[in-house]
Amino acid sequence: MKWGLAAAQASSCDVAVVVDVLSFTTTLSVALDQGVEVVPYRWAEQDAGEVAAQHDAVLAVGRSHAREGQVSLSPLTVRAAGPQLRRLLLPSPNGASIAHRLHDSTAHVLGACLRNADAVAAWLSEQDGLEGAGVLVLAAGERWPNGQLRPAVEDLWGAGAVIAGLRRRGWDDLSVEAVMAADAYDSVRADLVHALYDCTSGRELVAMGFAGDVAVAGEVGMSTVVPALVSGVFRDIRTV
Repeated sequence: MKWGLAAAQASSCDVAVVVDVLSFTTTLSVALDQGVEVVPYRWAEQDAGEVAAQHDAVLAVGRSHAREGQVSLSPLTVRAAGPQLRRLLLPSPNGASIAHRLHDSTAHVLGACLRNADAVAAWLSEQDGLEGAGVLVLAAGERWPNGQLRPAVEDLWGAGAVIAGLRRRGWDDLSVEAVMAADAYDSVRADLVHALYDCTSGRELVAMGFAGDVAVAGEVGMSTVVPALVSGVFRDIRTV
């Protein structure tokens, strides 16, 4: 288990599991639940509209700027979008940016959150030869105003949920960091929703008026999708 974009760029692995609980990978899981493909993209890029058009995708607007009917990083806007939404270009400063950068690597890229962590762990356990160093779980974290990584405890819990699922399935060649992440998740799982509301990122979203996004992030185990980045687009690997 490692943190952020720098670790993603510096690490060699067969599979990279990106975790950004509040909110990229949560929104990703909600989208795939509804059959919506997701193109991850860097945050605040001027060409995002052009890239969305190239992918025949709807461009997600900034969460605080979304008007009624517009889709944003908020998972509730994706859930409310209806069947006309088929593909979404979804920028975010952390999880989406990491996934976009990893597209050019040799690693298979998956997306996980608390909603689908066990489904991702189950799928990984069904693949041959991945136990141990072949899988890197990446907690995206947040950013300080100067752009430096701000570790985010919700991403530690999300990463830990994936690792705990692997551990239950017999994976024992785990790094110390991975074990600590799984233990951190186990320590809050009985009261996880309350913990999400009370962590720094959760409090920030509540203060911004997005308490519902925190509630969606706390839907532990409610999704069975396994998002995989295929040709730059996240699809459910179970159906590819």
